[in-house]
Amino acid sequence: MPATATVLLQTRAFSSSFPRPRPSGTVDEELHAKLEQEIAVEADLSGHDEMSESLKEFLENSQFKLNDKPGMEEVELVRRFGDETVRVIFSIADLNAVDEKLDDPALYEQDDVPESPDEINTDLKRTPGTESRPAVAPEEDEQEYDEASEPAYPARLNITIEKSTSGALQVEAIAQDGMIIVENVHYHPSVELATAQTAEADWERRGRYVGPPFGNLDEDLQVLLERYLDERGINAGLALFVPDYIDYKEQKEYVSWLKNVKSFVQA
Repeated sequence: MPATATVLLQTRAFSSSFPRPRPSGTVDEELHAKLEQEIAVEADLSGHDEMSESLKEFLENSQFKLNDKPGMEEVELVRRFGDETVRVIFSIADLNAVDEKLDDPALYEQDDVPESPDEINTDLKRTPGTESRPAVAPEEDEQEYDEASEPAYPARLNITIEKSTSGALQVEAIAQDGMIIVENVHYHPSVELATAQTAEADWERRGRYVGPPFGNLDEDLQVLLERYLDERGINAGLALFVPDYIDYKEQKEYVSWLKNVKSFVQA
């Protein structure tokens, strides 16, 4: 073997015996310990990872199927109604948005701090055109939840009622205090236009006439549209379920996020 080859082999063997040290920040251990502490605190919260009986009861008794992908903010409820497909989409981002609103110092004047979130959410409960009467109000026999435990924050709903041959109705609504408050009703000539998540479809939807705000419609027409939605399961039971499920999912996602960050830091 030539002398140069011998030197090269010795050099390679020498260099491979000294692996590079793994870089480590000065706060890695402290951060890891804090994340473990936070996970332990969340674990002490009773039932944080278990669905409440009221949520289970709704899913068992309603005809909606739940589509909830771990790690994603949006949740979908889907059911069939005759030849129609009814979809209800909501997001845990609504809860985070309310938390940010509660933390905004501009909401408070000096010596005028509300005692509860309900007192600062009264502005969120007023929807133009709906002050005089609630939409899809709960019946007494539909009260499955303790009113004192009902969340005060609004949960936004994107409702789509699809017919394969007739297009789709898209309803923008809010679930709050056991009520469905309808804001707008749009018609789309095709299901694809109503549901496609593309820039082209979004641009076309923006350019279409969407009709007047729901509160500006004839009152009899409002009542009939509310009854139309109620028959399809868009009712008080759904309005109570959605905010509770948002609470449940947000807690689960937070714990999962803590664990993922902890695993990354210690890797």
